[in-house]
Amino acid sequence: MALYGLLGFAAGLPFYMFSTVLVLRLQAHGVALAVIGFFAWVQLLPTFKFVWAPLLDRYDVPGFGRFWGKRRGWIMLAQLGIFSAMVAMALTSADTSLPLTALFATLLAFWTTTLEVAADAWRIELYPTKDQQGPIVAANLWGYRTAMVAAGSGALLIADGTGWFGGWTLAYLGIAAAAALPFPVLAAMRPDLGGGGGRWAALATGTLASIGILAAACAVTAAVGWVLLGLASRAGLGADSNVTPYVLGLCMVPFLAMAAALPAIRRAPADGRLRGSAAIGPYVDFFWRYGGAAILLMAFVSLYRMGDVLALNLSKPMIKELGYSLTQIGRADSLVALLASMVGVGLAGWLVVRWRMGAALAMGAVVAAIGNFGFVWLAHQPVGETMLYAATAADQFGNGFAGAVFVVYLSLLVNPRYPGAQYAFLTGFAFLLPRLLAGAGGSMVNTIGYDGFFLLSGALSLAALPFLPLLVRLKPREDA
Repeated sequence: MALYGLLGFAAGLPFYMFSTVLVLRLQAHGVALAVIGFFAWVQLLPTFKFVWAPLLDRYDVPGFGRFWGKRRGWIMLAQLGIFSAMVAMALTSADTSLPLTALFATLLAFWTTTLEVAADAWRIELYPTKDQQGPIVAANLWGYRTAMVAAGSGALLIADGTGWFGGWTLAYLGIAAAAALPFPVLAAMRPDLGGGGGRWAALATGTLASIGILAAACAVTAAVGWVLLGLASRAGLGADSNVTPYVLGLCMVPFLAMAAALPAIRRAPADGRLRGSAAIGPYVDFFWRYGGAAILLMAFVSLYRMGDVLALNLSKPMIKELGYSLTQIGRADSLVALLASMVGVGLAGWLVVRWRMGAALAMGAVVAAIGNFGFVWLAHQPVGETMLYAATAADQFGNGFAGAVFVVYLSLLVNPRYPGAQYAFLTGFAFLLPRLLAGAGGSMVNTIGYDGFFLLSGALSLAALPFLPLLVRLKPREDA
């Protein structure tokens, strides 16, 4: 439990360093708001973890894997990747080269997601039953929540300091050191059954192999980024471009693809290749069971958390522009945010077993919208920490409440035959479209202002409400 609490802490720290904290850092260096919005696309990587997750099941990390086993080997490699990416972000904290900043932020997101994939796989292998999973999952989530305080507030308090005890470089180095804590713990653990060779030889071999893997990952990421930036430049996209229409068009592609595939899926027999495929069978099953209503479900899933995702990246720049210091934002993001979020999660967990699902979802959408509208209210109040604490508490309470209800609802949608695959699909799709649109957030603010942006994000949360009367009556198709 202690180890998984530490792993949750180590995974939670980097997320804030390539999202909320990075946004404030870029703003401090005068980066255009539209470009800051583009950095939200880095957060798309966790949505696509299914692309490289099979590699972690098939291959071992040389040295680490032989001595500590497949899962711990990948966790240790991911730890080195997180540490090196965050140190690189610290050493380039002046942000004089934004492509370089984007490269290291992308690598940080990649290795953070890899850590989560490896840790989840190891947890499931070690503790396969529900009774065993409960305490481990709770410890992991508590570690992650604690990381919110350490990264969301600690990094900002350090960054707002002066001299040797402050600045963005020291903030990233400090969080990098904290995120690396599981590595020596894992290295000191006993070897895996059948683990051969000496500990120090395995550590040296694994470290050398990891350096090669990290360098290769960096080179591939840089090459892909260079191609994408070149294509964007040729298309005439830049800081002054309004990318919102393009992103909205891209967001429609998954829905059109699903609509086109539905007739064939609905006709597929239970013993056919389409539904029996190990690779796509679980996803085909979801659309086979719900039919045309699957499009309605996916639209609802995409909308329900969209307001919170949009607000995540641009709420802090707005607060900073209002005149609040990084220290004041850090204090608000510490115990105020943590306690409000935990109360929201706890209340949702209590109500969801007492209320109908539709009522709980409706309440979640309303409190999430209120949290977004709170930023509009804050913008028209005199600068004062009490006001900031109130807006932060409202936002985090709504986020926690809506998030907990949403997890329960998605869990009820899946087929018990494919719980893991279908839940991963639903959660991935739930954040894919919002994070795509979040990348255009800066362009949207340039067009409609902060008030219009947060009114829109709140309205998008409420836009999920009209779906509920139809969804609560929805029943999946049964197997013949």
